[in-house]
Amino acid sequence: MPRPPRRAVLAGAGAVVLAGAGVLALDGSLRTSVESSARRRLGVGQVDAAVPSAGGGDPVYATFASAARGRDVTWGWAAPPGHEPRGLPVLLALHGRGVDAHAAFTQLGMHEFLAAHVAAGGAPLAVVSVDGGSTYWHPRADGDDPLAMLTGELWPRLGATGFDLSRWAVAGWSMGGFGALLLTREAIAGRFAPGGTLVAAAAGSPALFASAGATSAGSFDGPADWQRYGDLVAGPGTGGVALSVSCGRDDPFREQTERYRAACRPTPPGSLAGGIGDGAHTTGYWRSLVPEWLRLAADRLTA
Repeated sequence: MPRPPRRAVLAGAGAVVLAGAGVLALDGSLRTSVESSARRRLGVGQVDAAVPSAGGGDPVYATFASAARGRDVTWGWAAPPGHEPRGLPVLLALHGRGVDAHAAFTQLGMHEFLAAHVAAGGAPLAVVSVDGGSTYWHPRADGDDPLAMLTGELWPRLGATGFDLSRWAVAGWSMGGFGALLLTREAIAGRFAPGGTLVAAAAGSPALFASAGATSAGSFDGPADWQRYGDLVAGPGTGGVALSVSCGRDDPFREQTERYRAACRPTPPGSLAGGIGDGAHTTGYWRSLVPEWLRLAADRLTA
């Protein structure tokens, strides 16, 4: 007996789930959730990229007492093999919720991807990561201010280390993907000005919420806070920054990512990179995006 096509299998699996739940009608978001659940169980459309063994050097970490965040903050950086930090431009990597500055290297392996990027002929740059807590990378009512930390505390340390900060780029995943898009809007509006010019931004599975009521617990301090910092779909404000925004079709943030991409007015028109493809809200998916983040940053940082 011939095997049914995968689409039929997915449709059947979704129907079984619906029948078992006794659901007679679905709105679009619930239908998407059910279909995504079926796809994950069947192993269809999933992405699980591995970290390359490219001889990347060990990241360097340091800790400082942050007045802006009211706690000790760890930051780290990685340079390509054979390169010192002096003169290297910076890609700032913003982590997701529940992890810290180490995750860019221990989970995503960005130092190894960086080594592979340069070995393949890509322009050298440094990857920098820093603790942002669970702040969603914006000032909080309790006084924790990661934006002030970046501007007044991290940036001077990057300069003292010798990095070239005349142009910089930012990338992030999940909460950090939201953070990368927020920093872009705030930098273009002149409200975030650590020094130098932001030239590229990349976001993977950005944690974008449709309303204040839809936010995850603790991500914002209330409706006014979400309206000020969280509603990026209403006004992306990315200006002429080179932009890549990606999300897996089985990710809970897919629909909001699609809306954000549709709301963008990149310069030049049609230059928005990334897109919606296979994948879910997983480390394996975010790893698959790192080579593109590095290429985008390197191209713009050295243009």
